[in-house]
Amino acid sequence: MKIVVLDGHTENPGDLSWEGFSRQGDLTVYDLTDPRDESLIQARIGDAEIILVNKTPISAATVAACPQLRYVGVLATGYDVVDVKAARAGGITVTNIPAYGTETVAQFAMALLLEICNRVGHHAEAVKQGRWAEAGEFCFWDYPLMELAGKTMGIIGYGRIGRSTGKLAHAFGMEVLACDAFPVKDLEEYARAVSLEKLYAEADVIALHCNLTPENRGMINKDSISRMKNGVIILNNSRGPLINEPDLAAALNSGKVYAAGLDVVTVEPVRPDNPLLAAKNCIITPHISWATKESRQRLMDIAVRNLERCLSGQPENTV
Repeated sequence: MKIVVLDGHTENPGDLSWEGFSRQGDLTVYDLTDPRDESLIQARIGDAEIILVNKTPISAATVAACPQLRYVGVLATGYDVVDVKAARAGGITVTNIPAYGTETVAQFAMALLLEICNRVGHHAEAVKQGRWAEAGEFCFWDYPLMELAGKTMGIIGYGRIGRSTGKLAHAFGMEVLACDAFPVKDLEEYARAVSLEKLYAEADVIALHCNLTPENRGMINKDSISRMKNGVIILNNSRGPLINEPDLAAALNSGKVYAAGLDVVTVEPVRPDNPLLAAKNCIITPHISWATKESRQRLMDIAVRNLERCLSGQPENTV
């Protein structure tokens, strides 16, 4: 049985093992496959029965060109890179990886917020540049420093990650407002379920932890920002297109939004002309919220189990 990994470097840059898959068959791992080159994708799949992908697209044409293919394991939660309808029609099982990075992504949301509040990296670099010594005082800072205790965090998307972020925010002494597309059940005693409008009006910090849908694409825009508090902080390590980027950049530059901490943008890698790159008080990291070794190991373990279960006739995490 032939197994091909089409873009393994992101999941495993060398600090994990592919052994769980090599035990199942003849394994070939490609670090990266050009997602624009469909002929290369098809050639690398060849007569493999099993493939594993992260962001390499598997189109209907590729499904048709690879008749031996029986299993596509997506090494991520989102599976929009696969034409699932074509795969099903071809008798191909498609699986994904749910809930592997809950704590890691929540931790990163708080890391973005803490960096905005304290500018640790900036001030550490200022020390190395000699600016503290030049100041001649026992302390030095050139950004406003902010305490989280007593402030309100509004979380849009109160699923596993949203709840985990809320737990961390509560630990910092913040009030937590929860808003979700579905009724929020079993709400923690420290959290309060509110409408989106109430969240916009009351939150000092807004964290996006919702899936991207046609309805919420661009939900952070000029209109919604106008209904937020002056000086609000916006965090997004969910999906880039939730934010209208020119509108957020304008709000940052005007001061309506005090700061933004973003781990995702609409087009990735970020384009040089993205207006947020030049916006005031905007921290952008390169889509790494999920990427701790611990989180990636969980992803690997689930992916191996997904394949094992499928081969045993009891597939799970199918899409």
